[in-house]
Amino acid sequence: MTRAKRAFSSLLPLLLGCAALPGCAGNSWVELGGQRYAVEVADDPEERARGLMFRDELAAGTGMLFIHERQEPQAYWMKNTRIPLDILYFDDSLALVSQRRNVPPCSLGDMCPSYPSNAPARYVLELNAGEAARLGLDAGARMALGPGIAPAR
Repeated sequence: MTRAKRAFSSLLPLLLGCAALPGCAGNSWVELGGQRYAVEVADDPEERARGLMFRDELAAGTGMLFIHERQEPQAYWMKNTRIPLDILYFDDSLALVSQRRNVPPCSLGDMCPSYPSNAPARYVLELNAGEAARLGLDAGARMALGPGIAPAR
C-alpha cells in the first residue's frame, strides 16, 4: 500500500465519523483568544433549543456556536445540560459583550436558572468551563468565524 493510501485509510474513519455529526465540517470553527475551536453550529430554533443537552462531555478544543436572527438581549439556561460551561455572548461585529463563566449543570427542568447577557448579542459560544479564564477573555475580545460558518445577516 502506498504512503498516500495508508494516510487516507487512517483518516477515513475520522472523516466518516465527523460527517455523522451536525455542524462538524472541517471549516466549522471559530478562533478566540488565539485558540481555534471546532464547533457545531446551532442556527435554527430547534438546534438552539437542544443545544448541548444530555451530553456527558464536550471534547477539548470544541464548542457549540449559536447564531440568532438578530442582535438582542439573549438568555441561556442549563436545562438537562450535564457539563459545566462558559457561555460567551458576541454582538454583530463578533466582539465579546458578556460572559458567564463556570455555569453549572442543571437537572431541575424548568426550574433551572437563566443566564442573561449584559448587552445585546447575536452569537453565543459555549465552551467547556474554564476556557474563558484560561484565555483571559475580557469584554471586546474578538471572535473569528471559519469559512464554513456564514455570518448572520
